[in-house]
Amino acid sequence: MTSTSLVSPAEPVESTGAPARLRWALADGWTLTRRALAHWARRPEQVVMGLLFPVMLVLMFGYLFGGQMAVPGGGSYREFLMPGMFAMTMVFGVETTFAAVATDASRSITDRFRSLPMASSAVVAGRGAADMLHSVLALTVMAVTGLAVGWRWHEGAGRALAAAGLLLLLRFALLWLGVYLGLVARSPELLVAVQVLVWPIGFLSNAFVDPATMPGWLGAIAEWNPLSATIGATRELFGTPGWDGGSWAAEHAVPMAVLWPLLLAAVFFPLSVRRYRRLSR
Repeated sequence: MTSTSLVSPAEPVESTGAPARLRWALADGWTLTRRALAHWARRPEQVVMGLLFPVMLVLMFGYLFGGQMAVPGGGSYREFLMPGMFAMTMVFGVETTFAAVATDASRSITDRFRSLPMASSAVVAGRGAADMLHSVLALTVMAVTGLAVGWRWHEGAGRALAAAGLLLLLRFALLWLGVYLGLVARSPELLVAVQVLVWPIGFLSNAFVDPATMPGWLGAIAEWNPLSATIGATRELFGTPGWDGGSWAAEHAVPMAVLWPLLLAAVFFPLSVRRYRRLSR
């Protein structure tokens, strides 16, 4: 499949109104979403390994280390663990997004897209849509894994769906961080540097340990970590054990789990589009 077949024919944008331009942008974005899905279909082993990695972490933490972990209220450690692993799975997606965007940029594929008659936001929008579909699949796999190891939601299906929505909202915000970093770096070899960024952010949270056990300044950072907000909110919505944080952020986890992703998306989505438009200038 050639690059010219991946985009819709040029349209006279100057002579069309906003609805027509929006339809054009959506059509181009969907075309690039299908391109990403086709790549995954040709390399299913990469998708499978990416899905199995967080499953391995659940088994490792739940069965190798779980017996030594204190659980708030004396509940099941695996029930306590799963909301944190759901959120960590969303964070790990930053690496996937970065690698895909940086690979396209390093091979000049992104530059070729820029030379074609397509909406300027289609590349980043298409990448984002594909990664959100992948995130839904990853979250489904993790939910099945959680059910297999004893995790349950206890507050009804409506609140469980709300928790899933917060997790996907976090992924939506973080994928724009991955897109922006990929466009800036333009080199997939820098993936290790992104992992160095992602892993400390993931573990510097309330996912595995109580922030109150950390040094005061470090515990404050952990409690105000956007990841901690989503984890705390999902534990509350699922009705699973969680830490009783003393900070304002911990006491208002649900609204913070909405505000943090919206703020991150408001920053990194326009930065990603602007960076894409300025490539090769």
